[in-house]
Parts: sequence; structure tokens; C-alpha cells
Amino acid sequence: MPAASINNVIGERFIELLSVDSTNNYAMQHVQNGSAKGGEVYFAYEQTAGRGQFNRQWFSTKGENIMLSAVLCTSAFAINKQFILNMVTALSIQQLFNKYSTENTKIKWPNDIYCRDRKAAGILIENIVRGKIWQFAIIGIGININQTKFPDVLHKPVSLKQITGKHHNVIELAKELCSLLNKNLQQLFSNNEAVVLKNYNEELYRLNELIQFKYNSENFIGVVNGVNNLGQLIIQIDKEEKAFATGSIEWMQ
Repeated sequence: MPAASINNVIGERFIELLSVDSTNNYAMQHVQNGSAKGGEVYFAYEQTAGRGQFNRQWFSTKGENIMLSAVLCTSAFAINKQFILNMVTALSIQQLFNKYSTENTKIKWPNDIYCRDRKAAGILIENIVRGKIWQFAIIGIGININQTKFPDVLHKPVSLKQITGKHHNVIELAKELCSLLNKNLQQLFSNNEAVVLKNYNEELYRLNELIQFKYNSENFIGVVNGVNNLGQLIIQIDKEEKAFATGSIEWMQ
């Protein structure tokens, strides 16, 4: 087994927190003070200041959803593999959701899992890079499991319970997610990035569909052709393909 994987058994230490501002903040503090180990998972029953992508707030009712952060030692990986890790994480969440859902989910670029055209889960990966060394990744994951009422401020959320009508054990599902992460991370450890990219693109939300986006305050329409290994979304506009980086465009539908 590659040395990198030996130090990163996700969930071998599964730490449950009754309440915390943000599991990513908590994990980051432990990494920075040297007390965290690769593979540690911090699960929170409640987050008082949960965070999503682009500094958005993550809302979750206490005890009803999966809110966790996993610490991954990434020093053995090239610094340009960061979005591959994002892909591995998204595929793992999708596999968990599809196992229990009565409907298939899709991965909405760059960091969301969608079901019924509604957001079921989100990812926030924060990296610690020193010089040219990618030292750690904090993999933050939020999955709507049992929550059925959401704040009006949220844009089209959905939970596993809303889809299936069943209540689920969030701790059991969180630990199952850790197992899926461990399995799928082997693709990264084994340098099988092409397999990850292929699987990710096969599950991409609105693939080959004509979608409206916003770029620099202007709307445009293009066909989603896929994502490249740098994590850029490839959109065909008229007869030309263009690549857009994370955060540079906004989905309008």
C-alpha cells in the first residue's frame, strides 16, 4: 500500500462534537497546532457558523444531517491534484446518496450534489500549502439527511428523508461515507486520475445540455461539455469551447 494511504485512513479516528462553530475551522486549528493526524474526522451534531463554498453560510438543523471534516495528509501529492480530490469527494457523496435514494443524483460543478434539481450536499475543501508542498487538505462535507424544513434563504435544498420518506442514522451514514472516501481515494493514491475524471464527467449535472450562465455580470448560453483535469468547466459557446475556472461563472438555471 502506498505510504500516503497508510497515513490517511479516513475515519479511523471519528470524533463526535456536540457543537462547534465550523468543523472545518475546528479541523484547521488542530492541523495548525500540530495535534491533527491524517485521516481524522470531526463530526458535529451542531454547527453555529457552518461555511460553504465562496463564504456562503451552511444551514443545518441540530442532529439531523451529516456535517463533518476529514483531515488528509497530502504531502505525497502534486499540488495540481487539488481538484482531483474534489472529484473523489463528490463521487463518494454521490455513491452514498444513491445507495439510499430512490432517485439518482448528479454532481453539479464544482462542489454540489443535486437530486431533483435541488441541492442535497455540498463540499468545502481548504488546503494548506507551504512553498510548493501541498501539506494538508481539510475536506468539509455537508449532506442533508433528515432535515425537512429549511430557511427560505436557501436555494432549492432537498434531503434524503424528503426523497425517501425514511429517517436515517446520520452517524452510521457518516461512517459509511468515510469508507467510501477511503475506497475512492485509492484512485488518487494510485495516480489513476484519468479514471476519476471519467467517472466524474459521467455523473455531471446537466451534461450536454444548453444552460444559461453569468460571466462578468453578463449572461450567456452554452452547452456543458464536461470538466477537465484542472477542474475547469468546459462550455461550448456557438462552435467554440471555452474553459471556466471555479468561481468565475454562475449557474443561472
